Amino acid sequence: MVSKKEWVLKAFRGEKVDRIPVGFWHHFTEEKDFGRGPADVQVVQQNIEGHKRFIEAVRPDFIKLMSDGFFTYPNGLISTKVRSVKELAGIQSIGADHPWFQQQVDLIKHIKSTFVEDILAIYNIFSPATYLKWQLSGKVADGDQILADFLKEDAQLLRQVLQVIADDIAILVKKIIQEADIEGIYLSVQSIQDNRISSKDYKEIIAPSDVALIEAAAEAGGLTVLHICGYEGATNDVSLFKDYPVQVVNWAVVPEGITLAEGRQLFDHKPVLGGFVNTKEGLLYKGNKEAIQAEVHRLIKEAGDEGIIIGADCTIPSDIDPQRILWVKEAVAE
Repeated sequence: MVSKKEWVLKAFRGEKVDRIPVGFWHHFTEEKDFGRGPADVQVVQQNIEGHKRFIEAVRPDFIKLMSDGFFTYPNGLISTKVRSVKELAGIQSIGADHPWFQQQVDLIKHIKSTFVEDILAIYNIFSPATYLKWQLSGKVADGDQILADFLKEDAQLLRQVLQVIADDIAILVKKIIQEADIEGIYLSVQSIQDNRISSKDYKEIIAPSDVALIEAAAEAGGLTVLHICGYEGATNDVSLFKDYPVQVVNWAVVPEGITLAEGRQLFDHKPVLGGFVNTKEGLLYKGNKEAIQAEVHRLIKEAGDEGIIIGADCTIPSDIDPQRILWVKEAVAE
């Protein structure tokens, strides 16, 4: 008999499975605490306990583990005081022994210790550009204008800075896969939300640091689920990421105007994850059982039953009733 983990891995590889997997997740801390983990034990504990409650309530087919508390890459040279990319010219690695790495390995081990069954787990990792822009701005979902300014000021220096960050995040990626024994990473990328940045700019300056993390996961024996983030209205040139060597792809289906079936074509028939809008205005959050289950059936009819995982555009609201996720699982099981 195939275990739940083996079944989901088969689906992630695009193989035929008896039932389509379902995967939803949400944060367990407030946004203001997303970067406070190393300095606030209570935030880390809240994250661990939140996963425990969620997994017990939903019994998910697989789980994306939240990095709540660890959104801030702890390189002292990067801060809101930086006004020019040239101020980052001396950036160096934080070092392989930095506690930030081990703290996240420990976080994952603690979360896994609460699992009620052995399921596939992937850990939330951000693009080096995302870590950089958030730390420059001091805010989550901000800093794109600063990053665009830096690229226009000295594109090659920015690329070098991103590579240093990527080398450090690659250390984290390898440690969590090899030491915390999880199956891979959920890599969140995003087009720079500034019209001064062209597709060519992204491919030449930003993309190499993204791909370095995917390669690090592969070297460690792990997989990558690529999340093209449409958080808070961000829009993406989804085609920028079509050649990334990942196993599964997730994007904001309705905002980007690309269905799951169309995405399968765009991403060379890789397995795709998603379908539901993730906001409080979306069907998953406010629809009734019949409407939610009808949408599940529609998605499967549209995209087929191979190479598809039902989920959402992004993180769902943290106050959602777990029963709604169970309705989705029930509809898939039919």
